[in-house]
Amino acid sequence: MGQDTERKDVLEYVEQFAAILNDSGLQRMTARVFSYVLVDDADTYTAAEVAEGLGISLAAVSGAVRELTTAGLLIKGRRPSTRADVYRLNDDDIWGSIMLDRSPVINRYRDLALHGIETLPEGPGRDRLVQTAAFMEFVDHQMAQMRRRWNERRTELVAAYAARSRAAPPRE
Repeated sequence: MGQDTERKDVLEYVEQFAAILNDSGLQRMTARVFSYVLVDDADTYTAAEVAEGLGISLAAVSGAVRELTTAGLLIKGRRPSTRADVYRLNDDDIWGSIMLDRSPVINRYRDLALHGIETLPEGPGRDRLVQTAAFMEFVDHQMAQMRRRWNERRTELVAAYAARSRAAPPRE
């Protein structure tokens, strides 16, 4: 398979993965940038490298990486001996970090619901906030348990998927 064909396959896959992220609520350009960094082989990217790789404007990348770093989906750093900002994923545990490390956000919802319970008059609105606080406490507890179980099984599951992919017949 030629380099142009491989590059085309990567970009087509980026669009497929980005479509799922977009359907899940991520802005389209943000989803494309995240998907590109996820599936392309470099360890770090400047905004210019992402723009060139996706064939989009630097301004579009700038907004997307700002959103992704704020959400904790990308980590911002510096390339040694340059002043260039670079972006990378948390490769140690990409999806665990994204999906399971949400306690701060969950706790903010719970705390704001508790504030509403303390300050709002009795009624259906306040009752919904009681349910909100209870749900957020439940979710936080379940996510902590899931994080523990994922950490226990991650190596085993990743090895199994890697072995499966090595055993698969090559694509043509």
